[in-house]
Amino acid sequence: MNTTAIKVLRKPIASAIIAILIGFLVAAVVLASAGYDPGASFAALFSGMVGRPRYVVNVIIKATPLLLCGVAVAFAFKVGLFNIGAEGQYILGTIAATVVGITCDLPPVLEIPLVVLSGTIAGVLSGALVGWLKAKFGIHEVITSIMFNWISLYLCNYVVSLDVFHQPNTTGTYPVHGSAFTMILPNWKLSDEGQAALANLPVLRDVLVRCDVNVGIIVAVVVAVLIGWLLRRTKVGYEMRAVGLNKDAARFAGINVERNVVLCMVISGALCGLAGALNITGISPHGISTLAAFENNGFNGLSVAFIAGCSPVGCIPASLLFAGLIYGGQTVQQVMGAPSEIISIMIGTIVFCMALGGVVPMLAERIRRSRAERVERARGLAAKTGATPASPAGEGDAPKAVDAADAGAPAAEAPSGAAEPNGSNEKKGADGDAR
Repeated sequence: MNTTAIKVLRKPIASAIIAILIGFLVAAVVLASAGYDPGASFAALFSGMVGRPRYVVNVIIKATPLLLCGVAVAFAFKVGLFNIGAEGQYILGTIAATVVGITCDLPPVLEIPLVVLSGTIAGVLSGALVGWLKAKFGIHEVITSIMFNWISLYLCNYVVSLDVFHQPNTTGTYPVHGSAFTMILPNWKLSDEGQAALANLPVLRDVLVRCDVNVGIIVAVVVAVLIGWLLRRTKVGYEMRAVGLNKDAARFAGINVERNVVLCMVISGALCGLAGALNITGISPHGISTLAAFENNGFNGLSVAFIAGCSPVGCIPASLLFAGLIYGGQTVQQVMGAPSEIISIMIGTIVFCMALGGVVPMLAERIRRSRAERVERARGLAAKTGATPASPAGEGDAPKAVDAADAGAPAAEAPSGAAEPNGSNEKKGADGDAR
């Protein structure tokens, strides 16, 4: 293995690529064991992801809440916290956005910010409470955030059951007012004028009319970049990362650990609440429904964060991959008849391998050290026998030419293998052996 390959393996992206390849390999083995053709199954998977423009748009729409929740989890992890309550904070964001969106009917320029801000604030309050309990009483955030997940779920069902919000003959609430929609051209694309304009543009018509195209992904990408900038380029981010690396050292340096813990959970909860609000305003049915189980947008955000190596910017491609596997997995089930659980096995394998992401750089470092030890042993043996070892490509310095004047005789007249003249001024090579 050459030096370039070792350097590549030590990069985080190498661990992600290897984890994805192992995930596909495990899925292929499972498919073959169950009697399904892995090649045809993967072809159906990718066809369901990118086979038509509408599929690509739906993958992007599905990736929006995963990206925001993934960034929330990754951000908390960088500060030494494990926000497993992303699901509950997401649900609270949907509840607040629905309640405000039904209660208030303002012009879009006021309604949209109000609804989105209300969902964000709901996530802030949940995250702040978890962070405060951690900072004030030392209660582990995993315990409290898990409990808040269930509180959020049953609160959602309670709000749906209220007469003022419950839509008769359904299991959900009324939709929020149309002025709160963050969809692109929601009214025009369904009007006669819009239908006539899109008649000659079948691809655009398929995307706009059959998909809930909204601005959520733009907001999510901007947020991911801003969070990455916050962590790497600001004093606040530096203090947070210092707290995550070593709380005692950060406290000794004068950093307010408790304040940073609360602030971290506030930001993390805000991102999850924002994801819930954008889901309500951007995707039909624009309301909440009775939940028999979690929707898993927050929990899948955990997987997105780990696939990305807890990098906020890395969550962008990770969320698209995750959403594509989930959405394309439906095609595998429809075309091949294979159970969709195989896709879950693939995703689980990828996440598992990413959790062991430090193994690949460790193996690369071990290979580098083993190679260096072999070179040193070869040099030591050469020094004992008086021979000159051949340096591997890319390592060591090239042997220096012997200067004829320093050797005491012209190079052309020096006999091969002759004994070294006494008192001569030998030219030493890079390894200390006489040349």
